[in-house]
Amino acid sequence: MRLETAPGGIAPYAYDASNYRVPPVAVAFPRSADDVCAVLGACREVGVPVTARGGGTSMAGNAVGPGVVLDFSREMNRILEIDPQACTARVEAGVVLDELRRSVAPFGLTFGADPSSHSRCTLGGMIGNDACGNRSVRHGRTSAHVVSLEIVTADGARAIADH
Repeated sequence: MRLETAPGGIAPYAYDASNYRVPPVAVAFPRSADDVCAVLGACREVGVPVTARGGGTSMAGNAVGPGVVLDFSREMNRILEIDPQACTARVEAGVVLDELRRSVAPFGLTFGADPSSHSRCTLGGMIGNDACGNRSVRHGRTSAHVVSLEIVTADGARAIADH
């Protein structure tokens, strides 16, 4: 896992699509859930807050924070499995929505939520914001399309949360 602390490396993480500007002390680029647990554990020990971030497309400032930012879009951005029969995909938090849509299109599938930031937003960020978009009345919000989540809680516990 790479950790960025240089001013030029953390500066882009001080803002998102909102008007807020909050410089972090560091940015971590986890490659696995084990890396996420390690960052959370270290931050918990020294009392540093953690902000999870995908593409930074949040309009409410929830992709910025004064502690350590976890950027899932660099390394944890894989589509792990597509099951066309079940109409499901298993993805990591940093997968960009348009990449998922391109991958499932050959099966006649898409992902229902349609935020305007579709070319940049990540599924993890969409889940955190319960993103919807213009067609939410017809297709629903992100939460309507999530079957289960593999999560790591702030205290380091790992769990599967079924919808």
